[in-house]
Amino acid sequence: MRRVLKLATGLIGLFLICSTANAKDTIKIGALVAATGPASFLGDPELKTLELYVDKINKAGGVLGKELKLISYDTGANPKNATTFIKRLIKQDEVVAVIGGSASGETMAIIPFIEKARIPLVSMAGSIEIVQPTKKYVFKTPATDRMACQKIFKYLKSKAKTNVALISGNGGFGKSMRTQCKEVASDYGINIVADETYGPKDTDMTAQLTKIKSLDNVQAVVNPGFGQGPGIVTKNFKQLGMTQTLVQSHGVASKKFIELTGDSSEGVIVASPPVVVASLLEDANPIKKIALDYIKEYEGKYNTSVSTFGGYAYDALNLIIDAIKKSNSDKPKDIRDAIEQTTGYPGLNGIFNINKNDHLGLDIDSSIKMLVIKNGDWALAE
Repeated sequence: MRRVLKLATGLIGLFLICSTANAKDTIKIGALVAATGPASFLGDPELKTLELYVDKINKAGGVLGKELKLISYDTGANPKNATTFIKRLIKQDEVVAVIGGSASGETMAIIPFIEKARIPLVSMAGSIEIVQPTKKYVFKTPATDRMACQKIFKYLKSKAKTNVALISGNGGFGKSMRTQCKEVASDYGINIVADETYGPKDTDMTAQLTKIKSLDNVQAVVNPGFGQGPGIVTKNFKQLGMTQTLVQSHGVASKKFIELTGDSSEGVIVASPPVVVASLLEDANPIKKIALDYIKEYEGKYNTSVSTFGGYAYDALNLIIDAIKKSNSDKPKDIRDAIEQTTGYPGLNGIFNINKNDHLGLDIDSSIKMLVIKNGDWALAE
């Protein structure tokens, strides 16, 4: 009996030693993505991108001689789910960094937990509120909604279209971008002559667009929003025979938007990160090669078109990996400090120059391109 007990004790000890050794040889990164549900067009390509590149990095030897372990949870873009899973990532999974969420609402919901745990978060959501005011452990990769407004208004001003109507989703992203657009409009000589909204479950925006159509001074209509809303707006816009310029935000920068809207999207202007039109970028642009390589690898693996949303995940993961390498450490504080010192780093969303006062580090010209949908595909509008 004693021999059996000794053997059992020895096996348990060996198991614990091996488990500890394996833990030390692994760098655990958490991810909160809306892989299913109404925002799956965001989370699905994000998760696919993370899995693709974690696997690629591990096959190349990992990071600091350690294997990356991606621990992901599907939030469905629900803030309550996100708060449940962030607690699990922090307390149970003991990750050293977190990527997510896919949407602004869930990102804002998890920030208090991130700040308390002092674990770096790199969000893939658009709202400026995520990084302004600056929060010590919080970063993000997409251009902000404020930047999108600035780029859109700069473009419209160059086309002498200064009387603009807004039709915005009233969810987290749409509401935030609407606010930002109203705040910066006067900086670009833009007059907001109409201001309509719609809910996330609305299936027809004809009433709001009819009000806009009745105004004889509207030159352009800007639609802050993501999900099904912008697609419905685009179809209703076409059905009503409206002739003003329709501009969509980076919230729809995906081929799926073109597929969803069909001929209705012909001529629609879209503010988008550069990855969507990588082949049209100048050869001297450092983003071009990175983007073309990403497109080749992603489309080769999944046999589907890339979207800007997968690009957000690509940059989030690589900013964390770059920080681990630069700091020669996988401790959360060291990763955070190294991310904050990122300069001149080319990603799929622009050139990142992050500092203690700017936890995004992108400028509007490198990170946002104005596109036009032409013959069912993207073309540069600038």
